[in-house]
Amino acid sequence: MEGDLMSTLTVSDKPNVLNPNSVSFDERALQLQAQEKAETEARKREKQSPFSRWTQFNNEHTRELMMLAIKHPKAHAILYFLVDQMDNYNACICSNTVMQEVLGVSRQTISKNIKILKDLGFLVVLKSGNTNVYTVNDKVYWKSWGNNRQYSKFPANVVLAMSEQDEDYQISFDNLKSDKIKTVTLKNKD
Repeated sequence: MEGDLMSTLTVSDKPNVLNPNSVSFDERALQLQAQEKAETEARKREKQSPFSRWTQFNNEHTRELMMLAIKHPKAHAILYFLVDQMDNYNACICSNTVMQEVLGVSRQTISKNIKILKDLGFLVVLKSGNTNVYTVNDKVYWKSWGNNRQYSKFPANVVLAMSEQDEDYQISFDNLKSDKIKTVTLKNKD
């Protein structure tokens, strides 16, 4: 693949020697196994990292983000909220109410600034019924290893506001109790 040109991979019983993008079913199965192994190893490394919550950032977009922060600080805050909440595929599902409560702004402010983020190319908003699925531009921010970029839309982290839930559900969580555990440290008599 050169630049933005996409090549089509052809998979068949036998590879076509005249087509460099042709592989056999067995070769493709080995490629997929190797990719799965690499992804599993990457997840293992990620879990062993002292930085358990990290996001990659493309410095080519620093100027645009600085301008966003200066001209549209609330849109910048919404973007950071979504980047913080997005999963390893850059997606997050949450309602306007969640963002209103977390950021302390009105529904109109959320709507206006989501539109700004969409217009500037930082965000895509997809629909699943009445639900918004927010996907952050993976050329700006990314939470996973680079080889996962081809899967940048789903699954999504779902962020819920307690205030949007049925009253029975809210009450059941209010009744949860936590017990403090007392820790006793013994000193050595050395």
